[in-house]
Amino acid sequence: MSEFSQVEILYAEDNPADAELTLHTLKDRKIANHIVWVHDGAEALDFIRSHGKYSGRSGGMPKMILLDLKMPKVDGIQVLSELKRNEATMSIPVVIMTSSQEETDLVKSYQLGVNSYIVKPVDFDKFAQVVTEVGLYWMVANKTPG
Repeated sequence: MSEFSQVEILYAEDNPADAELTLHTLKDRKIANHIVWVHDGAEALDFIRSHGKYSGRSGGMPKMILLDLKMPKVDGIQVLSELKRNEATMSIPVVIMTSSQEETDLVKSYQLGVNSYIVKPVDFDKFAQVVTEVGLYWMVANKTPG
């Protein structure tokens, strides 16, 4: 079985410290076991499209996508736009977790169909609490098609 066949969460985040805390929290609190962390928007799209280093990956789409906005190569808005206009990915819940508090980012994200927009808390404990709440809601409580 491929390491990508049971992906629960695709996590696109360029900040290693935020990624480490998020991954640790989700796994430690047993919210998700199969998480793929990609470092920018281009890599996220490669994963979804099964291109580049993900070509030939077996398995379906992730159950949820955690997406940062301010990433190199391809930003989160561009990734979100592509996901929500593609029939194969439009029903995947996308949660933006960003440090951006700009109203234009918030409005654009919802116009494109984001499911949730969360500003990352700066405080370590609050950040871990938000990750836990997001994970529990989207991975346990929320029901999606398929």
